[in-house]
Amino acid sequence: MRVAAIDCGTNSIRLLIADISNGQLKDVVRTMIIVRLGEGVDKTGQFSQAALERTFAAADVYAQLIAEHKPEVVRFVATSASRDVTNRDVFVAGIKSRLGVEPDVISGDEEARLSFLGATAELVHDDNPPEAPYLVVDIGGGSTEFVLGTTSPAHAISTNVGCVRMTERHLVSDPPTLEQIAAATADIDRAIESARVVVPMEQARSLIGLAGSVTTVAALALGLDKYDSEKIHGSRISAKDVHRVTEELLVMPRSERAALGPMHEGRVDVIGGGALVLDRILALTGIQEVVVSERDILDGIARALVGQ
Repeated sequence: MRVAAIDCGTNSIRLLIADISNGQLKDVVRTMIIVRLGEGVDKTGQFSQAALERTFAAADVYAQLIAEHKPEVVRFVATSASRDVTNRDVFVAGIKSRLGVEPDVISGDEEARLSFLGATAELVHDDNPPEAPYLVVDIGGGSTEFVLGTTSPAHAISTNVGCVRMTERHLVSDPPTLEQIAAATADIDRAIESARVVVPMEQARSLIGLAGSVTTVAALALGLDKYDSEKIHGSRISAKDVHRVTEELLVMPRSERAALGPMHEGRVDVIGGGALVLDRILALTGIQEVVVSERDILDGIARALVGQ
């Protein structure tokens, strides 16, 4: 079965067209465009016209790819930023006119479930699989999902901390000041502690990290000259190395971050915030490493389509 999954988050919009057979997922197209849809949402409560135009332009590109590869079913999922805005109807109408499907603005719980499905479906079959129960953390632009489970989610919560939100709310200088970093850290720590009320993180035997902030930190910790998804997927990065990379990113000016080989240009200004979220999760849970997955909510959306 050929399916198309679109994940529209706060920072990026991603497309996966895949063939799925007997539980195996084979990429036909996997691509990402940074659109920063959630730019300013934390402050204004609505999508800006510029952000909508960037997102609609990306949707036009994806419409062409979908027409070319002819999936049997398409699902467009919108996450954190789209839950928070007052002008969602403009966004919905613009996407539907371009792709022929209405954006499915999912809840944080549904986002967590799909992230868990995408992240664990392949890793558990590795030669050296992570040990269950898994704590899956999906660090996005506007939110971070925490999901605990073994074969399926047992506990899940979505929190309003992410790389874009923390950058816009706190890390506004270049580089951020110590006071700004302390304020972001306190904000993140409060979110993690509130999440622990719902998700018993102490039960986790492995931490699986998803999304661009995590994979970029992993690439830097591994010392890669350029982004290499094959080397990043399944890598295990120690809490010590995550902390080291986070500290380095937070003291770098934007120009130095932009010059790092694995750095995507759309993550340059927000990577410090995303790294700090991951660093604080490791610090507060006491888990000693993060298992990095290149498979995430996008794969979960695709797999759930076949399940339905």
